[in-house]
Amino acid sequence: MSAIHLLSGGAAQGLVRSLQASFAQHSGTTLDSTFGAVGAMKARLLEGAACDVLILTRALIDELTHSGLVVAGTARDLGVVKTGVAVKAGAPHPAVNDAHSLRAALRAASGIYFPDPQLATAGIHVIKVITALGLADELADRLRTYPNGNAAMQAMAACPDLRVIGSTQVTEILITPGIALVADLPQAFALATTYTAAVCARALQAQAAQELVALLADSRHVALRAQAGFLPATP
Repeated sequence: MSAIHLLSGGAAQGLVRSLQASFAQHSGTTLDSTFGAVGAMKARLLEGAACDVLILTRALIDELTHSGLVVAGTARDLGVVKTGVAVKAGAPHPAVNDAHSLRAALRAASGIYFPDPQLATAGIHVIKVITALGLADELADRLRTYPNGNAAMQAMAACPDLRVIGSTQVTEILITPGIALVADLPQAFALATTYTAAVCARALQAQAAQELVALLADSRHVALRAQAGFLPATP
């Protein structure tokens, strides 16, 4: 069975995994998927990594379409992903509904887990939030950063301390055993990111790539996308 190559932001990992078997059954094609921070996935593409399908932020897909690296007209929005706050399963859920309560929750945590503050969409945002709350210096020795949100949440799940807290995209929180979603970041610090699938311009299996994009964005899978943490994309 042939394979197509997918480079994807970690936010879409749960969704892709849930449809992988269906795609293989109907297309006769397997998936060779790489998930990570969107900045890292863009870098892999520019470095020449094999790629048939991309799932990145809408802004990056638009940029890559303009530069000729994505086939124009193939982009399909999968939905909007919010950034949330997580705790260990079984740990008390702190209030995080406004700046005051979020500051208190972060200050009370023994460790703060989040993705790469330079390359990951959520990580870039989380460090900005911590800075805006005036906590960057105070919490410096408690910040635990990882290459992507999935890695950050797995590390947090493995930590025996129930006092840790994490923040990344809701989709990555939902797929991690041992982690519980508390809530989205409060409105003042909300981050909602549209993720988009598209066919790479150098795809070796363009037909199968188009089929995968169509499957991921299919209207029949609205409930599946919602379960994975994707909200409907606004026009």
